[in-house]
Amino acid sequence: MKKIVFVIAVFVLSSSVQAQKAKINWMSLEEAVEAQAVNPKKIMMDVYTTWCGPCKMLDKNTFQNPDVVKYVNQNYYAVKFNAEGNKKINFQGYTFENPDFDPSRRGRNAQHQLAGALKITAYPTIVFFNEKGETLLPVPGYKTPGQLELYLKLFYNDDHETISTQEQWNQYQKDFVSQFKG
Repeated sequence: MKKIVFVIAVFVLSSSVQAQKAKINWMSLEEAVEAQAVNPKKIMMDVYTTWCGPCKMLDKNTFQNPDVVKYVNQNYYAVKFNAEGNKKINFQGYTFENPDFDPSRRGRNAQHQLAGALKITAYPTIVFFNEKGETLLPVPGYKTPGQLELYLKLFYNDDHETISTQEQWNQYQKDFVSQFKG
């Protein structure tokens, strides 16, 4: 009997540890667009830089939150994009690169052409795309799990399609009840 209780306790503990270690299933933009062709979902893109403190906080505090991880993995394709990296990206019939990238530079580097095309002006920025890969909205700045939840659900539920005025947006935010912990 003690052996059965011990085995159950070990199973419960290991399941708990596994849940805490759950991670967002990050992919490239090309992989996300390919996946959309098979199973349409919206895309959430984390636009970051290697030197950005708030970007690192977003990774540590928000993108490791179990509620965020679960919701993003179930409802979105998640893309990580270094806005100052040198990876060549094919998107919507165009090839984007970073011809001014300098591998010897520490800290800030030249902006990637895709970041420019998406009109990214701050880091981090989370860009949401619809099921056709069309940009819905870039959301600049660090977001807590609850703050990100508002946008995740806004776009997943297509609530953004019913908001056309500042007053409607203010009311949406006021009425939103966060369910994520942390």
